[in-house]
Amino acid sequence: MELLERVGRNVRLTEAALLLVDHTGALLARMERAEAEIAHVNAEPRGTVRVGSFQTIAVALLPLALSRLAREHPSLTVEYLEAEAEESLPLVIKGALDLAIGEEYEHAPRPRDPALERRDIVHDPILIAVPQDHSLARGPEIALADLAAERWATSRPGTAFAEMVAGACRTLGGFEPEIHYRANNMGTLSSLVASGHAVAMIPGLGAAGHAGLAVRRVAEEPLARRIFIAVRRASTPRPALAAVADALAWAAAAMDAETETLSVRGRP
Repeated sequence: MELLERVGRNVRLTEAALLLVDHTGALLARMERAEAEIAHVNAEPRGTVRVGSFQTIAVALLPLALSRLAREHPSLTVEYLEAEAEESLPLVIKGALDLAIGEEYEHAPRPRDPALERRDIVHDPILIAVPQDHSLARGPEIALADLAAERWATSRPGTAFAEMVAGACRTLGGFEPEIHYRANNMGTLSSLVASGHAVAMIPGLGAAGHAGLAVRRVAEEPLARRIFIAVRRASTPRPALAAVADALAWAAAAMDAETETLSVRGRP
């Protein structure tokens, strides 16, 4: 069967080729699942697992998870790529990554792809960060409406976090935030706040370990995000992949108690 036909100086797929494409995804998924089930016969996790995650979660969870994996599964190797969920989830679907860690906000759910299987691992509170000597830092919470005149720092345009910050300021605070600084690195955002140049929203898992910050709850309404693991559905029986997912879930649980204390009591 001819699969390509010439159109001017270019080529396009024939009807037969388009029909074949419709079957390709299912064939590849079936082959991957067969490989995963064969690997499951030898239950010892081994091989390489490629993980993509955004920076905040990587800093908080990845070192803990890698240490546990090194102790329990020395034949397993993890490769890491820093990537926002907007990039890492499609890479998992394409097979360029094996596992992605993503985030989802309560008022902005992500589209569900049937090729992916998701597993929630932690509920991460969203807090307000202001300089330690800020006049609003005395109590356990801060109203967004009281920050309408402030300069803001947040993540890059097009990310779910940046959209959440702008949406919360509009719907809960009643104002459009004046954003002067954008960075996906929470250390950069924290430094800008601590030095008195901006205020920001910071996730609970990204709020620890930076001097000069006062981190408080949002007064109008508690905000949070759901952190999840996503893998290709066909690859779920693979022991190495399951081991990495379990280690990340364990690390998230280990961090959860500290984050919960922070969200309830605030941070001086």
